[in-house]
Amino acid sequence: MLERMLRKDRTEVTFILPTDTPPGLVSVVGDFNDWRPGVHTLRPREDGKRAVTVELPPSSTHSFRYLAAGDYWFNDESAGDQDGPNSRLCT
Repeated sequence: MLERMLRKDRTEVTFILPTDTPPGLVSVVGDFNDWRPGVHTLRPREDGKRAVTVELPPSSTHSFRYLAAGDYWFNDESAGDQDGPNSRLCT
């Protein structure tokens, strides 16, 4: 799931997953972090989910995927758009 918060000069996008699906560490990787795993690792929240917030330029489009333990790549179905094998989000 994605949550967007518009700020004056940026859009804060929060990437949210259930606590244990998939199990283990998960990071969001995309063109906004040069596809580097571990830069934006999802952390537990009080509501029992995992999340990480990334600041992105307003009115921009980005490709991303999630990477879980065991080299398991997957997309975010809530993104609503695809860019080849990747999820795509617009700010």
